[in-house]
Amino acid sequence: MVRSMTGYGRCQELVNGKDITVEIKAVNHRYFEFSARTSRGYSFLEEKLKSFVNAAVSRGKVDMFVSIVSVDDDSCVVELNKTLADGYITALRKMAEEYSIRDDISVMSVSRYPDILTVRKAPDDEDKVWEDVKSVAQKALDGFISMRTAEGEKLLADVQSRLSAILSMVGEVELHQPETMAKYKERLREKIIELLGDAKVDEQRLLTECAIFADRIAVDEETVRLRSHIAQFESIINSGEPVGRKLDFVVQEMNREANTIGSKAQNTDIAHIVVNIKAEIEKIREQIQNIE
Repeated sequence: MVRSMTGYGRCQELVNGKDITVEIKAVNHRYFEFSARTSRGYSFLEEKLKSFVNAAVSRGKVDMFVSIVSVDDDSCVVELNKTLADGYITALRKMAEEYSIRDDISVMSVSRYPDILTVRKAPDDEDKVWEDVKSVAQKALDGFISMRTAEGEKLLADVQSRLSAILSMVGEVELHQPETMAKYKERLREKIIELLGDAKVDEQRLLTECAIFADRIAVDEETVRLRSHIAQFESIINSGEPVGRKLDFVVQEMNREANTIGSKAQNTDIAHIVVNIKAEIEKIREQIQNIE
């Protein structure tokens, strides 16, 4: 199955007292590159997320964003800084004694001083948090893969139509070959007659020269290889694996054969066909840059 490298997926759910949001998006990249941003205190999830995504995605620059907000009051702990409280109380009582002012120290008044009370998140069970996040991440990833697959189907349809066009043009090149040879033979005969006048044309020598020319301009091997590359392209597409890199190599080989046909062409019609073939190959190359 052909997939695009671009995609987006998102899921938000309330799981075990946590509001978890996972977003995943990707753009084209030669290899797999992953980055994750998580809520503060959850950086331990990043490597787990990378392995999780890499199991389903082989190419692309993937960015993942994970937001975790605790909505359960039991997840927070209020702590007393006893040393600091003792220091404040001692200092206040000493000040009351030295300045002969009323000692009206209360819990509320002391609690207002900086850092007397601190609120922190209760320690998380990392394995449990991972299971909760993974359940949401899986749904976001499913949506992401679905978008990639839908886009891949569009890319595949376009590429296959261009491959069919190339095959048709290769057939035209093959049809023009005998015509090229016949025209060359006729031009050579006319040139000999022009040079020798009424002298008899050596048909054997003429055939020999035509055979040499035919060998020089023959593109049979190139058209056969080009057809073979197209068949290989189709086979790779149907392999069910990530195919982008392999297809890139096959397209390079297709272009090589087209260039060789163009360099051998002694026929303007063939030259024009080759230009069109190369244009289609270039469009295919551009499309497979988007394929995983």
